[in-house]
Amino acid sequence: MARLLNTTIGILALIFPVAALADFTGTQTLTTGGITTLDLDTGVAGASGGDILWTGSGISMQGNAMELNLTANSGFSGPSGLSLLDQSLLTQFGSYSSSPIPLGALTVNNIFAVHTNDGNYAAFVATAQSGSSITLQFVTFAGAAPTRPTITAVLNNYGLIPSGFTNSGIAPGTLFIIQGYGLASATSVSSLESTTGGSVLPTTLNAASVSVTVGNVTVAPAFYYAENIQLALVLPSGTPIGQGTVTVTYNGQTSAPFYFNVVASALGFAAYYGTGSGLAHAQDLNYGYFNYGSSIPPNTTIRLIGSGLGADPDPARDTQYVTPSAADAIDALAHVYVGGIDAAIVYQGPEGYPGLDEIDITIPPAAPAGCFISVVGVTAAGVPTNFLTLPIGTGECQDSLGYTGTTIAGLIGNTTVNFGSLSLTYSPPLASSGIGTQAYTQASAEFLSESGSAFGANGGFVSAGSCIANESLTSTTTSAGTPLNAGTITVNDPNGVAAVALASQGSGIYGAQLPAGFLTEAGGTFQITAIAGTPAPAVGAFNTSVNFPTPLLNWTNQAADATVVRSQGVTVTWSGGASGTYVFISGASSSGPASSSFICFAPVAAGTFTVPAYVLATLPASTSGSLEIVNQTAPQTFTATGLNYAYATGEVGYNNNATYQ
Repeated sequence: MARLLNTTIGILALIFPVAALADFTGTQTLTTGGITTLDLDTGVAGASGGDILWTGSGISMQGNAMELNLTANSGFSGPSGLSLLDQSLLTQFGSYSSSPIPLGALTVNNIFAVHTNDGNYAAFVATAQSGSSITLQFVTFAGAAPTRPTITAVLNNYGLIPSGFTNSGIAPGTLFIIQGYGLASATSVSSLESTTGGSVLPTTLNAASVSVTVGNVTVAPAFYYAENIQLALVLPSGTPIGQGTVTVTYNGQTSAPFYFNVVASALGFAAYYGTGSGLAHAQDLNYGYFNYGSSIPPNTTIRLIGSGLGADPDPARDTQYVTPSAADAIDALAHVYVGGIDAAIVYQGPEGYPGLDEIDITIPPAAPAGCFISVVGVTAAGVPTNFLTLPIGTGECQDSLGYTGTTIAGLIGNTTVNFGSLSLTYSPPLASSGIGTQAYTQASAEFLSESGSAFGANGGFVSAGSCIANESLTSTTTSAGTPLNAGTITVNDPNGVAAVALASQGSGIYGAQLPAGFLTEAGGTFQITAIAGTPAPAVGAFNTSVNFPTPLLNWTNQAADATVVRSQGVTVTWSGGASGTYVFISGASSSGPASSSFICFAPVAAGTFTVPAYVLATLPASTSGSLEIVNQTAPQTFTATGLNYAYATGEVGYNNNATYQ
């Protein structure tokens, strides 16, 4: 076991997730007989409650929520109009009404403002509508204080996996967070509580207290910090297992009970950026950090931290620092997989600080090298933790996708990162792929800007030999970045005879279906150009190419993979595919607002890949999921004024409408 953390708790401040005070946005489809309600204060959709109810013949207001037709009253229209709104504007408009919104008023691009049940202001625009469903893009401005504390989520501080998944829940002894509104003082922000020098975490902080009840037992978690929209606490190790309720009391008022599950074990690994995904918080045994510029050699023993292994053998550690011994180990994980290879677990148990766990592993000698090698813990029952990544190799990491440690560090270090991607996609003419008897070909591009820290926190990167999974609530999907205008983009066929212009689809996305005969099984080299218009776009002119090599890949067991038994994993096999290319295997399913997806990455030369059962365990059972494989060329980087990083690829894609059992 490694020597434990130094005598300061400052390291924890770097890996607590920070609740955003900014507005949040999302997109949600409401369907008659399915998900019918949307809580605009929380983004949670369901079958009851919330602020708005889809009836099939319109939208009704729920509770005390009220609406105002902004398109009819103020001329705002479409997603672009939605982006112009702020809380100040919404408070100045005319009288809000509790009357239902008739179907005839819910035409595409019509915007409605809502004064929510918790006193916030929100707005939504209809982006699609049929007789049985409506899709809404919405934004909520969380500037108004609710009349009493409101809980919207209870999450592991590190894993951040929402309720509704098999690997969610809070174990006794876990460092967890409560999110919501009005949870503590909005003007007095508490600093991180220390447990050094015999100090004990308090059960009341910033005028807030928390009560958790499971069965007939009620406990009072101790605080690390208390803010208006987020609390961080440690669930006492003596808390029983079962469905529990939690309430927050602040300023003499108590929230409604919020239901959550107390489970024996549900570890969340700490991510370097505190987001529950992406780069792992990994150290050597001398507390030196590993990162993209300093990757981890195989056979190295590393120190991972997190929370949720289970009840601490010494309950005193729930509120104060107590040095653990080897006898305090909590052997909740049966495996820790690094790039799909089982790593030796040296120690797993308390780290010393309340709620903090330490997991020491030795990187397998055969672990694949790359910048984004997956790491995930799995219990004996096959339940996974959250998925993170590690840079494996010597010195700066080197990745088959073209990234290097220097490239990544440079992008993360920028105040903003402007990036672009171009792709040409060929979907073979197979009826089983859902595209009928004609090949489907398209060109697409995306140009976005985001902060360097947001780029670093992105959990969507994966290296060859690895799989990662993402679990979220579909109602709270947020924008990936700020769109960039790239002017006029044109793709030319290999003979230079025909050219197709990509149409802007908004949000920095461009696309076009290619005409028959433009992109065929013969492949070829396709020139892609962008011409700056007037006024000059954010992205300057460029000229690059995509080499579409042959032979094209063939998914040889596509029909058999239409039904996936999650507990058995799923094996994908293929033939063809040009030498030096890669294969991405991805899948997704959802149940209610809970949605999960995974992506795995393999070299084409492997000819097969098995998605492990512990990856599929993150997906809800569904009869309307998807399973897709994409053969991708190595990214071809290109440069343009206004972009920090850009690349182009050629792809052959197959898609199954899959059932996950």
